[in-house]
Amino acid sequence: MADGEAASAGKLQFLLRALRHRNYRLFFSGQIVSLIGTWLSMVATSWLVYRLATAEGRPAPLLLGLVAFASQAPMFLLTPLVGVWIDRWNKHRILIATQTLSMLQSFTLAVLVLGDWINIAELVVLGIVQGLINAWDVPSRQSFTVEMIEDREDLSNAIALGSSTMHAARLVGPAIAGYLIYAVGEGWCFLIDGFSFLAVLTALLSMRGLNRAVPPRERLRAFESFSQGLRYAFGSVPIRTLLVTVAVTSLTSMSQSTLMPIFAARVLDGGERTYGWLLGATGVGALAGSLYLASRRSVLGLGRVIAVGCALAGIGMTGFAWSTSIWLSMPLLAVVGFSLVSSMAACNTVLQTIVDDDKRGRVMALFTMAFLGVAPLGSLAGGTIATFVGAPLTVTFCGLGCLAMAGVFMLRLPTLRPLLRPIYQSKGILPQVAKGLQNTEAISLPSESE
Repeated sequence: MADGEAASAGKLQFLLRALRHRNYRLFFSGQIVSLIGTWLSMVATSWLVYRLATAEGRPAPLLLGLVAFASQAPMFLLTPLVGVWIDRWNKHRILIATQTLSMLQSFTLAVLVLGDWINIAELVVLGIVQGLINAWDVPSRQSFTVEMIEDREDLSNAIALGSSTMHAARLVGPAIAGYLIYAVGEGWCFLIDGFSFLAVLTALLSMRGLNRAVPPRERLRAFESFSQGLRYAFGSVPIRTLLVTVAVTSLTSMSQSTLMPIFAARVLDGGERTYGWLLGATGVGALAGSLYLASRRSVLGLGRVIAVGCALAGIGMTGFAWSTSIWLSMPLLAVVGFSLVSSMAACNTVLQTIVDDDKRGRVMALFTMAFLGVAPLGSLAGGTIATFVGAPLTVTFCGLGCLAMAGVFMLRLPTLRPLLRPIYQSKGILPQVAKGLQNTEAISLPSESE
């Protein structure tokens, strides 16, 4: 029995190995609290848009897509440019600023909703403001992970655990939001979210001895630095392929999230609680996907995870589109959540592993644009198409798009593998591969600048 308990403790310790780094442990703890609040706001915003649109007799699918587009479009437009400054400035200070501004944004929403002064136009404006904040926050947070981790071998685990915080919050937040909206209204969700930012701000202010990367010696002009980042990213076959895969998958999967209130209210004949259960089911699968990646010992095999994840997400979305039972819809959404998180976090892990430190901010800004920046296009397109052909058929089209992307990526895998392994070895990520490559000429990351 003692041996079994020791083995279980050892597995848990391995699963959570990135938490041995003090700064990352602080950030991880603060993020869990803050992200639960973020999910409260996200759910409350979607339901508030649906409620206002229904009360005014306006097309709910179109307005849901419009508000989602407004909050995410700034990331598509600004994030690649922001990456230049993220590589130059102190990421720790950037995050303190963005988290503070996000807290003020949530308090503003709470006051407007609790005072019954809110309308769709104001939600669009405030969505744009939050999008501007996120254009700085998300790529900074992605790039900051490496500064909190002292041992590079723990980086992939840290990325997976970071993803798990988002989806652990996704498991809890929507369920709480559904109850709060039903009991006291959307305003309280925004108010709680505002206070939740204090947790991550406390964590950031408590950090010390950050493992900051050495800034580049040569200071290029902003446009030259931006151009250099683009040439580096799109001149690399692995980075280019991963960014395109993330962009297409995000574009095709976003309509399901945007149209979820429609499925909850009209397809499944439910309400706020049904909406919360659907999002919670997606969160269960997403959390499982994050923990699966955290339990992996190596980055080897992540290409297959990406391809299979995209394929399963497409199948799950297509099945969910035509389900009329919540008991079938929930497990299908769990499959979608598991698959999307597995594939997207795997892309993130590979990118963070192979990218040069002095270009990390710019590449992760492009990743953010691909992951979240194209999402508004998917939201707006999904809402518009659903207005004419209905939510089920729209999500079906998107599921088929995910399946097509999975097929394309699978065909690219034989080309990517011989390019990635030597990079892992040269960076010391895969010492077990080094012996097999000692007599092989090192292959550098393909780039147009070479």
